[in-house]
Amino acid sequence: MEDRRPCPEARPRNPHTNHRGPLDGELPPRARNQANNLPANALRGGANQPGRHPRANNHPVPYQQREERFRAIGRNLHQGRRNREGHTNDEPRGQRHGQENDTRQRNGTQEGRNRRPPWSDENFQQWRTPHQKPAEQPQQVKKLGYKFLESLLQKDPSEVVITLATSSGLKELLSQSVMKSNFLELICRVLRKACSSKMDRQSVLHVLGILKNSKFLKVCLPSYVVGMTTEPTPDIRNQYPEHISNIISLLQDLVSVFPASSVQETSMLISLLPASLNALRASGVNIEEETEKNLEKVQTIIEHLQEKRREGTLRVDTYTLVQPKSEDHVESYRTMPIYPTYNEVHLDERPFLRPNIISGKYDSTAVYLDTHFRLLREDFVRPLREGILELLQSFEDQGLRKRKFDDIRIYFDTRIITPVCSSSGIVYKVQFDTKPLKFVRWQNSKRLLYGSLVCMSKDNFETFLFATVSNREQEDLCRGIVQLCFNEQSQHLLAEVQPSDSFLMVETTAYFEAYRHVLEGLQEIQEEDIPFQRNIVECDSYVKEPRYLLMGGRYDFTPLIKNPSATGESLRNTEDLKHLRVNVLDPSQWPSKEALKLDDSQMEALQFALTRELAIIQGPPGTGKTYVGLKIVQALLTNEPVWQISIQRFPILVVCYTNHALDQFLEGIYKCQKTSIVRVGGRSNSEILKQFTLRELRNKREFRRNLPMHLRRAYMSIVTQMKESEQELHEGAQTLECTTRGVLREQHLEKYISPQHWKSLMNGPIQDSEWVCFQGWKHSMMLEWLGLGISSFTQSVAPAGPENTAQAEREEEEEGEEEGSLIEIAEEADLIQADRVIEEEEVVRPRRRKKEENGAVQQLSKILLAMRIENYGPGTAAGQEQPLEEWETQRSQKKKMKKKVKVELRKLNTMTEAEANEIQDVWQLDLNSRWQLYRLWLQMYQADTRRKILSYERQYRTSAERLAELRLQEDLYILKDAQVVGMTTTGAAKYRQILQKVEPRIVIVEEAAEVLEAHTIATLSKACQHLILIGDHQQLRPSANVYDLAKNFNLEVSLFERLVKVNIPFVRLNYQHRMRPEIARLLTPHIYQDLENHPSVLKYEKIKGVSSNLFFVEHNFPEQEIQEGKSHQNQHEARFVVELCKYFLCQEYLPSQITILTTYTGQLFCLRKLMPAKTFAGVKVHVVDKYQGEENDIILLSLVRSNQEGKVGFLQTSNRICVALSRAKKGMYCIGNLQMLAKVPLWSKIMHTLRENNQIGHTLRLCCQNHPDTHTLVSKASDFQKVPEGGCSLPCEFRLGCGHVCTRACHPYDSSHKEFQCVKPCQKVICQDGHRCPLVCFQECQPCQVKVPKIILRCGHKQMVPCSMPESDFCCQEPCPKVLKCGHRCSHPCGEDCVRVCSEMVTAKLKCGHSQQVKCGNVEDLKYDFPVKCTTKCGTILDCRHPCPGSCHSCFEGRFHERCQQPCKRLLICSHECQEPCISECPPCQRTCQNRCVHSQCKKKCGELCSPCVEPCVWRCQHYQCTKLCSEPCDRPPCYVPCTKQLACGHPCIGLCGEPCPKKCRVCDQEEVTQIFFGYEDEPDARFVQLEDCSHIFEVQALDHYMNEQKDDEVAIRLKVCPICQVPIRKNLRYGTSIKQRLEEIEIVKEKIQGSAREIATSQDRLKALLERKSLLHQLLPEDFLMLEEKLAQKNLTVRDLGLVENYISFYDHLAGLQDSLKKVHVSEQDKVRTRIDQVHEWLAKKRLSFTSQELDDLQSEIQRLTYLVNLLTRCKMAEGRVRGSIAEQVYSVRELLERRSKFTQEDKQLVQKKMEALKAALPCSGLGISEEERVQIVSAMGYPRGHWFKCPNGHIYVIGDCGGAMQRGTCPECKEVIGGVNHTLERSNQLASEMDGAQHAAWSDVANNLMNFEEIQRML
Repeated sequence: MEDRRPCPEARPRNPHTNHRGPLDGELPPRARNQANNLPANALRGGANQPGRHPRANNHPVPYQQREERFRAIGRNLHQGRRNREGHTNDEPRGQRHGQENDTRQRNGTQEGRNRRPPWSDENFQQWRTPHQKPAEQPQQVKKLGYKFLESLLQKDPSEVVITLATSSGLKELLSQSVMKSNFLELICRVLRKACSSKMDRQSVLHVLGILKNSKFLKVCLPSYVVGMTTEPTPDIRNQYPEHISNIISLLQDLVSVFPASSVQETSMLISLLPASLNALRASGVNIEEETEKNLEKVQTIIEHLQEKRREGTLRVDTYTLVQPKSEDHVESYRTMPIYPTYNEVHLDERPFLRPNIISGKYDSTAVYLDTHFRLLREDFVRPLREGILELLQSFEDQGLRKRKFDDIRIYFDTRIITPVCSSSGIVYKVQFDTKPLKFVRWQNSKRLLYGSLVCMSKDNFETFLFATVSNREQEDLCRGIVQLCFNEQSQHLLAEVQPSDSFLMVETTAYFEAYRHVLEGLQEIQEEDIPFQRNIVECDSYVKEPRYLLMGGRYDFTPLIKNPSATGESLRNTEDLKHLRVNVLDPSQWPSKEALKLDDSQMEALQFALTRELAIIQGPPGTGKTYVGLKIVQALLTNEPVWQISIQRFPILVVCYTNHALDQFLEGIYKCQKTSIVRVGGRSNSEILKQFTLRELRNKREFRRNLPMHLRRAYMSIVTQMKESEQELHEGAQTLECTTRGVLREQHLEKYISPQHWKSLMNGPIQDSEWVCFQGWKHSMMLEWLGLGISSFTQSVAPAGPENTAQAEREEEEEGEEEGSLIEIAEEADLIQADRVIEEEEVVRPRRRKKEENGAVQQLSKILLAMRIENYGPGTAAGQEQPLEEWETQRSQKKKMKKKVKVELRKLNTMTEAEANEIQDVWQLDLNSRWQLYRLWLQMYQADTRRKILSYERQYRTSAERLAELRLQEDLYILKDAQVVGMTTTGAAKYRQILQKVEPRIVIVEEAAEVLEAHTIATLSKACQHLILIGDHQQLRPSANVYDLAKNFNLEVSLFERLVKVNIPFVRLNYQHRMRPEIARLLTPHIYQDLENHPSVLKYEKIKGVSSNLFFVEHNFPEQEIQEGKSHQNQHEARFVVELCKYFLCQEYLPSQITILTTYTGQLFCLRKLMPAKTFAGVKVHVVDKYQGEENDIILLSLVRSNQEGKVGFLQTSNRICVALSRAKKGMYCIGNLQMLAKVPLWSKIMHTLRENNQIGHTLRLCCQNHPDTHTLVSKASDFQKVPEGGCSLPCEFRLGCGHVCTRACHPYDSSHKEFQCVKPCQKVICQDGHRCPLVCFQECQPCQVKVPKIILRCGHKQMVPCSMPESDFCCQEPCPKVLKCGHRCSHPCGEDCVRVCSEMVTAKLKCGHSQQVKCGNVEDLKYDFPVKCTTKCGTILDCRHPCPGSCHSCFEGRFHERCQQPCKRLLICSHECQEPCISECPPCQRTCQNRCVHSQCKKKCGELCSPCVEPCVWRCQHYQCTKLCSEPCDRPPCYVPCTKQLACGHPCIGLCGEPCPKKCRVCDQEEVTQIFFGYEDEPDARFVQLEDCSHIFEVQALDHYMNEQKDDEVAIRLKVCPICQVPIRKNLRYGTSIKQRLEEIEIVKEKIQGSAREIATSQDRLKALLERKSLLHQLLPEDFLMLEEKLAQKNLTVRDLGLVENYISFYDHLAGLQDSLKKVHVSEQDKVRTRIDQVHEWLAKKRLSFTSQELDDLQSEIQRLTYLVNLLTRCKMAEGRVRGSIAEQVYSVRELLERRSKFTQEDKQLVQKKMEALKAALPCSGLGISEEERVQIVSAMGYPRGHWFKCPNGHIYVIGDCGGAMQRGTCPECKEVIGGVNHTLERSNQLASEMDGAQHAAWSDVANNLMNFEEIQRML
């Protein structure tokens, strides 16, 4: 189980942790080297040695996918383990033989322990929960034995290093201080092999980190080296050079990776090696020159490092080593840093650049690689460099924030908030100021796209950090938040960065990730590894055949001849076809072009591609590039054995520039190859290809099962470490984020505040007389100190003025139609993002998870912060619904304060520690200084938090990097197994390391002319034998960032174009299959010299509705520049194109046949706003650049540019013109300022051609299809109003089938008018009488409905009958004349059959005794108990003294009354009237609670317990201060000092100090103020208090007395009310103590009503136990039992609820008992009784909150009645045959009482009891015919134990003696039936007489015997 637990060195809290810390550093890549004073060739192997460590790659992978992978790994890992034991788990499958004996012996005892069943998914999921720590068990470290290490030497370096890095035994192995020489030598060999792995940099780093600190390096190796000199055996001495070479290699690796921390140990070992070498040489051992050279190089490096160490510049392992410049003083490109350097940014160093040579050969491959590296690097560095230089010169500029820079985008006041764990490693949440960016439309902005490079600095770029955008969420960007991933150089600087540090962030628009991967690839590729150097570098025009054809290539072309998709067969199944294979190098043997369905040039291209190792195919627009490309792939796949000549299989690599092209090409391949395809690229829109993405293939079970064990074990180990680190890091990161969201509580800062300052802060301003008993305060002292406390709210402030926030918000809103109603156009940001993000690394964070994270931060904020800036939930602002001015003032004040806090927290100036130490009393500081001091404390807190999580951060990052490398290994297995690997150029750059390992022999590059040469070269591996480039350099070229490099250094020339220009043979496809000739004429000869039309394009029909199939509309309406986006729009063109599109839709073209193209993205969204989805759904709208390779029948092109300056932008490039003009098949219509464009020579030539053919002008001529001679000229959008329906302005005049004329304007669609609906009146004659159809014309005529008089023959009546209906079908509507049997006339019409049941209403007497109107036909049924609901009002006076609202029927004839519906209106404890209907017990009040204080309002229901407010009480004035909590009685007296303020009228206030000023004035409102109420109002010095609840004012002394008096006779607990209006007094602070006391009493009463939690829990448990015991209830009423169980299981039950349940249990139990007793009643009687029981059950099931006393009384009465009835009927059955004479009369009289329909009264009960008592003797309950006394006497006299009494079939009793078992038969003396039995077996017709002695079973029976045996055993025990 070792791999389930993390290794001890990976545990976060272990002080001996061996993760990569600040001293461990990271493996330095070559590109970051900056020291220039190291001697030449200092690094091992020089620049060209392949043994160098490549740079790590981070491949982010979505969290969910990673989880799925781990789950699958966990499952398969243990499936594999079932068949392995002991140590075999350390190695991959199939590698056991070498070490079985070694491990079995050692681990024999562990065998059973290690064997585990596979984990289920659920268990594994549980084990992986993020917050669960693995079990703290002693780690079983597996030792690495000799055999095991020996077996590793047979494996791939990658497997070796992963196995070692994952093994917990490596550390123990290297910690040994004594070791045998042969074991040590083996370890060195294994370590050297491990370190030679190029793909597993992080694992190498991990292994070297363990080696660096080990005794193996410090003790074993030195003693081994010293021991060499004394070795006597010659054979052993001769082997030493190899081991020395291994040691030197390891030392070189160590100093490369850990230059600072390993220099001491390595220098000691290096000093010992020369002596050993000399001794060996002297003894005759041959030492190779290479070994000596390598030793010298390492010595040089160590000397250099020691010198740097003495200087003090060698402090950390990030120090890097650089080679010196070459002879021409130009730094080698291999050691150039990829990121910009300090000198480049500050000194404007112009880099050394060579142009891309496009007219000749390169001097050497080194120069070739150097040229492309420098140009590509400069392409992304220059905009950043020049932008930063311009920025540095503009720092003093006041308008810097508004200034626009050409090359960069600037973000101000950027803060690095907190680290975040992602699948790719550690990323950082960064916040920037959004104020300057409020108009940015993020969804369409190219800002902060994934992979963009940003540079951050806080010191004018003296130092800077580099990062790339790792995640972009539009919602976050709007709030100014983005996630960044910092580069390795920057990561170690981040340790010192605080969230309070403010950076300036600069972004460059280039997709840096692609640059980085290609540049690293160019640095790593060795010159000799570049394939086809003779052609690519030396530009030799002779191109050989592919190397694999030298073995003889015979191809089978059969699958190319027949259609593979028709057969559905895989290409592999073609071997059984009996066709001849041809020699592919002999053109004469090839099938014909007709057979292969190719034209001449396509045939030539196919032959050329298959027979040349470097094949270039140029495909002008429409010539079938992709078609030919697919034929090539099909031919290669069919004939795989020709090129697949080695044991290892190699896939064909297909590279495309865009995702769309890749999808198209792979879908084409899929038609003839259904399996073995892998797609690596951005999100695929193809459903077919989704199964072939890396993500899907990784998750396949077969793949998981076959994954090598060392990878699965490594995954488990790393993931465990990551989980632990993530949990710790997450908590710290949330804390850091909280510190930026508000003011921290002082207790969290206490550690960072000096004791003197702490004491001062907590004591408050002692000298201030207003601050009384300050220590007793229970709110945050920090808030008070920062001017944000309670005093800020209670100070009287002027009302806040209206804020302009709404106006500001309105300004930011964008106008436009609702998004949902417009056509969908992919946002540009999304399009770019889709091409950049490889699907496998896409970060998908579920909304739920994001919500959870935000929730966690909010919870933490509540704990840490005294004041939060942002409120995420409702109800956080005080006094939200309070209308009074005071509360409104406080709310606006709070809003201002939060704004102020936000500003203060983002300020940069802090107090220095020296300044802080001089302060004695912190309360003496002004507010500004207080904030500066707070920021100092805050920074110390943040720095401490940052330090705590730093180690976890590094640990997580290292693990994530190792995980990424393991994922690459996994992907390598997938790619090696494929036949076709499809990649975008971005994907190929990112996976270049894997491609070098996969070694594709054949590489096909589609769209090759759009790909930068460096990208193409980085894709090729040395194994490539066949390169096919397909593209067209005369269409779109590669896009470069820097125009100067593109034009003057030929960076935009692709490898494709360069090779064509240097006369490397290529084939051009010459027949275009797309464009009609007049469109193709625009390209030939202006762009292509000779492009011929295929016959198929000559047959196109003309475009309907226009005079020309091709037309260019000229105009001079100006363009508009789009803000921020450097884009343009032209509204005139947009409107025209949209109207033209609508016109073509009217010509019956499908939306899918039309595409609108534009040259700028700005125009794209201008078009979108004009195109509602209802009209234009299905029409494609694209930018030209995104439409290369596409085509459509009709293209509408908007050129956009039109300005007075004559700027045409990129419309002057021939390539873009070529793409724009070559997309249309049948019709193309363009609009633009062609007069301005004519300045461009190519446009001028095109326009000349157009003018010659009359295809250009200011107006487009529309031709009506219906009126060919009618033409309409259109030049602007409004002109299309002349053709409203797409025809012309004439009326349609088409004569419809109905004879009417079409009412629409001329319309070309629906020309036959089959879909047209004529809405004129129909007027057709539809009957013989001449009646016309009343419907509109398009509706189908119905039979005539005009009514005419007709005689009905059956009865002779005259009736108005619909004209079309025969009189025989009509039902006569005259009244029926017939009389029924009952004497009433029939109520049906004459034509219908007479009624069967007379419906005449008559008065009848019901069974209940009431008379009621019923249908005559039902009177007879009453005799047969036909149910009629009696509607007579019940009227019974209920217990509540109100009449019953029910009817006789609903009250069950008075037995169960309906509930009283009269309103209760009793006054509740809360002072509200009860709103429920009249019941004995009022339920808790359901209104919203009215209790509130200054801080908040209770939002609960009035009847629920209120939560007491725990904010500090705010009642204070300058004389007194309350120190209690708001909900506690105040500890200060009322103030009687008169108020000194003046009212608005200018007169003095009549109120008191500290109280709200009354709104009345003694002078202005004299009559109202002095009106006598209490008696003191007219005194001149009288003072008044205004009640805040109702605004009435009262004289203060009288009101004080009223509020505080306690009347002796007052019983009710209720709030005091206003003496005038009776409104409860709740809000006045002056009477707070009185109000709070009353409220407290009310809460006590509420608690009594609701019950305490303990009481309720006890009662709940008691009732549950009671219910469990009711077995009869469970058995007979299971649904009710379940309902009661569920009710008792609920939470938050009240005492009332439990009372209801208890009653239910009691009643249902009684009902169950009655139902059970029915079996003792005669069958004929059971139904009647059951009906009455069901009525009780039905009434009991009604919903209710509680039982009223009336209901309880009714229920008890009815259940008593039924109990008596069942008892009587049971006695009658028992005494069957003996109920005669007077007994029968008595029984009848009792039954009459019990079966009445009226209520069972108390009198009835007494009478029944009396009569039942009299019947007891005559009708004994036992049915024995004797009294109970007699029965007891007989049983005791006989003296038999239970079970001896039996009865015959007729119930006559007899007894069996002895054992009680029947041994003989006899006859019953009463009835002569057989009794007894034989062999202890009773006759079947006889049975046990349990009524005689209560026995449950016979004395002799199986039950009795078993019980006896059991009792016997018990006695024995």
